[in-house]
Amino acid sequence: MKFGLVGSTSGTDFSKKNSNFENKILNTQGRVVAARVIDIVLDENHKYYELVGQWNGIGAIFYEIVNKSGTKSYPNFALPYDSQLKTYPLVNEIVLLISLPNQSMGFVSSNESYFYMSPLGIWNHPHHDAYPNLLDGTNDQEQTRDYQSTSSGSVRRVTDGSTEIDLNSSNPSQNTFVEKVNIHPLMPFMGDSLLEGRYGQSLRFGSTAKSKSEKKNNWSDSGKNGNPITILRNGQPTKSSDEGWIPITENIRYDQSSIYLTSTQKLKDFFVASELYQSYDPILKPTPPSQFTKPQVAINSDRVVINASSDSILLSAEKSIGLSTNGSVNIDAKSHYVSSNDIRLGSIKATQPVLLGNETIDIMLELAYAIRSLANMLEVQRDYPEGVLKTSFNSIAGSVMTCLDGSDGIINRLLNGSLKSQTTKVQ
Repeated sequence: MKFGLVGSTSGTDFSKKNSNFENKILNTQGRVVAARVIDIVLDENHKYYELVGQWNGIGAIFYEIVNKSGTKSYPNFALPYDSQLKTYPLVNEIVLLISLPNQSMGFVSSNESYFYMSPLGIWNHPHHDAYPNLLDGTNDQEQTRDYQSTSSGSVRRVTDGSTEIDLNSSNPSQNTFVEKVNIHPLMPFMGDSLLEGRYGQSLRFGSTAKSKSEKKNNWSDSGKNGNPITILRNGQPTKSSDEGWIPITENIRYDQSSIYLTSTQKLKDFFVASELYQSYDPILKPTPPSQFTKPQVAINSDRVVINASSDSILLSAEKSIGLSTNGSVNIDAKSHYVSSNDIRLGSIKATQPVLLGNETIDIMLELAYAIRSLANMLEVQRDYPEGVLKTSFNSIAGSVMTCLDGSDGIINRLLNGSLKSQTTKVQ
């Protein structure tokens, strides 16, 4: 059986080789050693996929001990220390290996394997912390000079577009990492807890921080130091500078997607697409999001989609629910119900009531029948004023009768319901 752990694969020759290799390291380094990643298994197409235990071995790394020649680990490997929270290292990043009991501990108490921690922050940068082996002869002179000067006390600053370091593995199927020089670390403030991804994603558990640094944040104009704020960001501004070593703070206006959970902070850069509040009574008009200083949840992106896959979306508010757009508000549904004691269309100042369709039709029918009765009498009326026959009302009455009783006449249209809306009902 393949457990996907160092020392757990059966076979005398392999076990001896594995034991000798680990003893060599343990005898010189102890149970915790620093190692450089030389390969990692992330899918089934890797040449060592079977060796590491197939899918149980995803994330396994091969390594070499830092500053120790001849310590490349093939065919030995290490698995992640934490199976719930993982940061998979890139090739040439440095990790700490810890020798701990493996799956064989119930059978062989002395059998241990290496597990690796998250990459060391050699450069203290979230994008990558790779440090290649400068002695193996595979690095170009420019890269070697860059890292040698860095090790002498300089700061690594990439200005030519890339570090030319091999960061991907030997398996082309999984080699998707793209090095970017314009990824900036986040500027920290006292007491912050930060989680940063490699491509400008971040989660900040922070607070109002009225810092004196030139790198101020844009949420601490209001409130007091220590008031909590949580910021989830996916993607820094697309026009970030290429000076990726300079830290930045989140910006809800320019970051690609953001969720802010505030307490007393004012998001002064949060200019929403539309602040048309003309449907509100002036004294009830809501405070713009950029000026609000009470707890709020602010979401900003190019598009926001909220979907309930099997039930409902419920929006509830104590004061109002405002919909504001520079375009249109479109509602498409099989049924559309509005229940309110006061519905105003066109303006909050609207005063003209909507007519009730059925009652209006009934009244118009009564009026039409009354006019038809009058027209019937006028059509045959004979007047002899001063002894002369007058029939001028007859033609007018005939026209009225045609208008009322024709196939497309008023009475027929009132009766067939064509004047009533088939979709909108009022009460």
